[in-house]
Amino acid sequence: MADKTVGFVHSIESFGSLDGPGIRFVVFMQGCRMRCEFCHNPDTWNMGGGTPYTPEEMLEKALDYREYWGEEGGITVSGGEPLLHIDFLIEFFKLAKAEGIHMSLDTCGQPFTYDEPFFSRFKELMQYTDLVLMDIKHIDNEIHKKYTMHPNTAILDMARYLSEINVPMWLRHVLVPERSDYDEHLEKLSDFIDQLDSVEKVEVLPYHKLGVYKYEELGIPYKLEEIDPPTAERVANANRILKTHKYQSS
Repeated sequence: MADKTVGFVHSIESFGSLDGPGIRFVVFMQGCRMRCEFCHNPDTWNMGGGTPYTPEEMLEKALDYREYWGEEGGITVSGGEPLLHIDFLIEFFKLAKAEGIHMSLDTCGQPFTYDEPFFSRFKELMQYTDLVLMDIKHIDNEIHKKYTMHPNTAILDMARYLSEINVPMWLRHVLVPERSDYDEHLEKLSDFIDQLDSVEKVEVLPYHKLGVYKYEELGIPYKLEEIDPPTAERVANANRILKTHKYQSS
């Protein structure tokens, strides 16, 4: 594979139902620069792991499941952070679009930059992308840096750019008590989303502890051990402030 484009894949889900419209073939790429305290997949962080695939190999694997997708489904590439494998994504998405497949990108947006060569590659990728699913971890930059180890400037820039070029977006916000569950920050996030023109869906994702065992297995300290998931009332409050009812995409 030395002369071929290769992406390193953490895992594959054949029948995803939470990663875009319809039933999805979901590819989880290996590697992420963010270190979110509430990440439930720390096993995807290491850039040195994963199984190598060429775009052709991955498409061949995905097409085995095409009959289950129906008219709404397709392929979603997630992570880790898939944009760290942007050359692989461009070729994979281009091949899949030639087959008439609906392609979704699930990203945190952190690698985004207007600098070259990334920006030209990103623009090319968007030509073959039907939907971007994007997490906005925290609207306050200083708090974002504290809990993810990175600023949110590139993330917000990417959301604005996707709005400018009219790429459909589903935006998600993980609601974490004592971290992101404050009305002041939720209202600022709502104001930011209101400035975007291509948002089709906004989702509140309640923090959970389903991935804690992975931290134990990897020997990584889990910093939110004492924090419980948000109450139903706080989740409803976040949905109200973020006006999730406005968005009817499914």
